[in-house]
Amino acid sequence: MQPIERLKKLNTKENLWIYILMLLKKEPAYAWELPSLIEKEFGFRPGNITPYRVLYRLEAENLVKSKLKDRRRTYDITDKGLKQLESVKSFYKEIIGKL
Repeated sequence: MQPIERLKKLNTKENLWIYILMLLKKEPAYAWELPSLIEKEFGFRPGNITPYRVLYRLEAENLVKSKLKDRRRTYDITDKGLKQLESVKSFYKEIIGKL
């Protein structure tokens, strides 16, 4: 695998939580729809199960919250999640500035 391919993988699929938080910042979503939303918005498609694992971890860390809606669980970003997303943006801006 070429270095740029590793970089892309590390900054997409291996940091899926960033993309999930960005989508949930716009509007609540169901876990099952996240892979297609990520593909549409960001140009890559994670596995179908991976978003569930990421959402469970994000909810345990209080970065997202879930609720039942029409017998399905929807996820929404919390204030803590918004702050974490802002930290990510600051981090990437700093790195880009150094490049």
